[in-house]
Amino acid sequence: MSKEIQETLKIRIDKWLWAARFYKTRALAKQSVEGGKVHYEGSRVKASRIVEIGKEIKLRQGLDEKTITVLKVCGKRLSAPLAQELYEESQQSIEKRTIEAKNRKDMNAQILAPQKRPDKKQRRDILKTKHNY
Repeated sequence: MSKEIQETLKIRIDKWLWAARFYKTRALAKQSVEGGKVHYEGSRVKASRIVEIGKEIKLRQGLDEKTITVLKVCGKRLSAPLAQELYEESQQSIEKRTIEAKNRKDMNAQILAPQKRPDKKQRRDILKTKHNY
């Protein structure tokens, strides 16, 4: 696509998010937008909002929140390397996501790691509570 076509191309935000490979289907992208998980220039939007070059989008995917800037507009789903050229994630967003991921990993390691295996009496107590003896 040439730059002239990209500047005049009008693409809905749900379609752009799908084309940029943030969501597997357009329906999921639309649900996310309508559910308030996507903010365009700091405010909630409808799925029919037109995406413009240079605008900021904040989107929440699971536990991660990304802040991206639109670099190109395309309504066609492209390969992953080409789709990554449609946007640029801010450095602050990347740093925040890596810190939060590390914190979640550390928290899970502490919670999930048992101190020791239960002994015979403790196993019987566990079975009693499970089966209500």
